[in-house]
Amino acid sequence: MTRRRRILPQVSNARKFKLHLVFSIAAIWTLVDLINFFTSLPSSRGHSLVYNLIDDSLLLRQALVFFLSAIVAYLLVFVLKRVFRNYSMWFALLTKSFILIAAAVFISFLIHVSYSLGTGNADLEHALGNFWYDALNTYWLFQKVMYWLALLLITQIIIEVHDKYSPGVFFDLLLGKYLRPKVEQRIVMFIDLKDSTPIAEKLGTIPYFKFIREFIYQISSALIEHDGIIYQYVGDEIVVSWRFNEQNTRKCMDSLIEARKNLQLRGEHFRRRYGITPEFRVGIHAGEVTVGEIGVIKKDLAMSGDTMNTTARIRTACSELNQKFVVSRAFIDHIDLKEWQSESLGQVDLKGKNNSIELFALRI
Repeated sequence: MTRRRRILPQVSNARKFKLHLVFSIAAIWTLVDLINFFTSLPSSRGHSLVYNLIDDSLLLRQALVFFLSAIVAYLLVFVLKRVFRNYSMWFALLTKSFILIAAAVFISFLIHVSYSLGTGNADLEHALGNFWYDALNTYWLFQKVMYWLALLLITQIIIEVHDKYSPGVFFDLLLGKYLRPKVEQRIVMFIDLKDSTPIAEKLGTIPYFKFIREFIYQISSALIEHDGIIYQYVGDEIVVSWRFNEQNTRKCMDSLIEARKNLQLRGEHFRRRYGITPEFRVGIHAGEVTVGEIGVIKKDLAMSGDTMNTTARIRTACSELNQKFVVSRAFIDHIDLKEWQSESLGQVDLKGKNNSIELFALRI
């Protein structure tokens, strides 16, 4: 148990989520292949196998399918996504397609040969001969490759759509969780780049865009690492939320510390490439938020309410108060901070708000 506690914390939350996605894809592909296997059998043989599922050759086949599916899913989720992150969509799609076709052929080959060996009806030489015979003299290989390629491409599309939203949001939309608006207690954080206007003037349009893209990538990595649900990007601004509880209040704070650490670790890179080290300002508040689906052509989850407006005003107040990280009393009351880690700024009048609220500066 002690050893397990030492190992697990080394795996980041973002990586755990991706690994969970890999194994989910592998399990679904294995199930789909099993269904396809039974439906493609002659009815008499299919019925006999249904009543005799504990069959060594069948178990070998499905174990191999799961293993290969996990490898390809890992390739899709971890490797290809990272490799093609800065390439155009058409180039990435074309290259991935060739890789997926090669993967589909390889999967079909291994499954065919291993299943022939597993049934005991052929040795390795005959198993290879059977594969080449089926591949060159029938439509078998074409059908199998098209089957696996379709499965791979559908999965790739789902991953791309899933990545458009924060973890969990895509499935909320898929299941229709927010077809009717719901009122939820949320922690909301607004983050934006400090001194964005002079930086844009100094760098110029294209370099500034690349600068913003790298800045947002580093911040977003920290937010996702601590289970933040990214609501939207607006220019250099990121809006993120957590469901309101004490554990997520801590995660919100940890994500802020991690985001600053990410930028510090990449500081030399930013200075060398852009001549600037990015800094950011943060406003954090907690309270009721109305969440629901919005849009016709491009559906999305929208969050509205006084909590959203107040958080935006708190982030704007950072400049006026000459502070980097400002939070509300509603947030500070639910997190255990040492006395030196926060400082009351008193009652502050926020633009557009009738009543002043007490704000705190974080010293982290």
